[in-house]
Amino acid sequence: MVERGSRVVAMTVSGASSKTLQPIQPIIKEHVAIGASIMTDEWKAYIGLIKHFNHAIVKHGHEEYVNGDVHTNTIEGFGSLFKRGINGINHWASVKHLDQYVGEYANRYNTRKVRDGERFKNVLGKLDGRLNYKELIYEAK
Repeated sequence: MVERGSRVVAMTVSGASSKTLQPIQPIIKEHVAIGASIMTDEWKAYIGLIKHFNHAIVKHGHEEYVNGDVHTNTIEGFGSLFKRGINGINHWASVKHLDQYVGEYANRYNTRKVRDGERFKNVLGKLDGRLNYKELIYEAK
């Protein structure tokens, strides 16, 4: 989810079904105010958002990508940055660590207007202890 001109909230979810994405689930309700405007494509998982939000749709399947101020370019831009980062910098991301990669790229996006030195100091300030290789590769059974 992204607010135009502002911050992105990105996370991995267990699936992309209607049940996961509908506002009855805490994911959307936690981050989006009831009554807010939400803009999506026509994917069926978004049906029902109109019950709680001002839901506007662009119909990608009909080659409609912008309808007035309704578009999904902002979130698609973030998705593109994330994919390019994984493919071009990290080359691969395991499911085990995918949340951390998503968090890293969300932080990069949210601090895109901050100078690199300030971003670096912010990240260092959030470090808590040391992660060793054994912990990194540990798989709970």
